[in-house]
Amino acid sequence: MGYKNTARDIVILLGSAVIAAFAVNYFSPTGISLVGQWDESKGVITTNAKHDAVVVDLEIDDVKIAKQIYDSGKTVFIDARSREDYEYGHIKGAVSLPVGQFDESIDAFHDQYSPSSSIVIYCSGRTCEDSRRLAHLLLDEGYTNINVMIDGYPGWESEDYPIE
Repeated sequence: MGYKNTARDIVILLGSAVIAAFAVNYFSPTGISLVGQWDESKGVITTNAKHDAVVVDLEIDDVKIAKQIYDSGKTVFIDARSREDYEYGHIKGAVSLPVGQFDESIDAFHDQYSPSSSIVIYCSGRTCEDSRRLAHLLLDEGYTNINVMIDGYPGWESEDYPIE
């Protein structure tokens, strides 16, 4: 009889723990997404597709289109990767604004580029969320003309487009 009560208590305890864990995860601003966008053909992969601030409409999914924008000379290309990655190689003329150093860099960026500037952000391709996160941060700062080049630096480089 004692084993039945113990087993029942264990099941109740485990069930309560699972429910509590899902509830905390759901309400936490840094919770782990249970559903994401994992198909690279649909854009940048993300664990948080439901809550991403950057909508798919802002994504440039063809490097050739990004090159046409680049050739116009009217758009600032921003590298969201680390400074080390930027120094290793970047799109010619691109500005380094690492998403991980945003707070330290945004004031200088504001001084040089107005919120109405045309911006294309990139990182390391479709498996990198840095460009999307940086776009979200810039939108919060009032920048409105933002696109995300989802194939990033690797896509640009593979087309033999200008790099430094």
